[in-house]
Amino acid sequence: MDTRSLSQHISHEYNQELEAVRSQLLSMGGLVEQQINQALQALVEGDSQLAETVVQTDDRVNQMEITIDEECSRILARRQPAASDLRLVIAIIKASTDLERMGDEAQKIGHLAVSLAGQDRPSGGYREIDQLGQAVQAMVRSALDAFARLEVDTALRIIREDKLINREYEAIARQCIDYMMEDPHRVRRVLDSMWAARSLERIGDHAKNLCEYVIYLVHGKDVRHGNLDAAERELLQQ
Repeated sequence: MDTRSLSQHISHEYNQELEAVRSQLLSMGGLVEQQINQALQALVEGDSQLAETVVQTDDRVNQMEITIDEECSRILARRQPAASDLRLVIAIIKASTDLERMGDEAQKIGHLAVSLAGQDRPSGGYREIDQLGQAVQAMVRSALDAFARLEVDTALRIIREDKLINREYEAIARQCIDYMMEDPHRVRRVLDSMWAARSLERIGDHAKNLCEYVIYLVHGKDVRHGNLDAAERELLQQ
């Protein structure tokens, strides 16, 4: 094999490694998305068996994070990537951590769903939490799509939507406080409901993080703690 052929072979193998770890991350995202969906369904429908499935799924999510971290560490050590390839590996490492934390929050909802299934259900069911959960699921789905397709416009939109999720959670929290004041006998159920809503809000935060990594990956710009409007104007000028 001549030098040029060897170089092409190494380059092809390297690209395959990057694509493989990227695919692993997206598979992990799909599993976490399913876990969130099942956690919400278990809570709303009072399905303790499904909730137990959600809890058990967390071990698979954790193992996927470990596998992705190990593969990224190997790529960093062997390939010493630079520029956009380095940003890709860093973004994948960070994204896998956020996905694992989404899984943790889904597991918490699963535990709460088991507890709530054994208590009296509110007259309106868990309508507000279900609405919040549907919005969060859409946010996670769009964030994963933005990461897969490197869509900066979608990423920016999702980052802005996180404020709406926060407001919905705050409204639920205020409502829960009112319920506890009106009927102290329902404190446990209301607290469990509020913690479930809090976990959904946290999942939204992690979805926002995924979108911030998309911008970092495409433009090399860290927008985590800056002025989003100013950052967006700067990105549009590039």
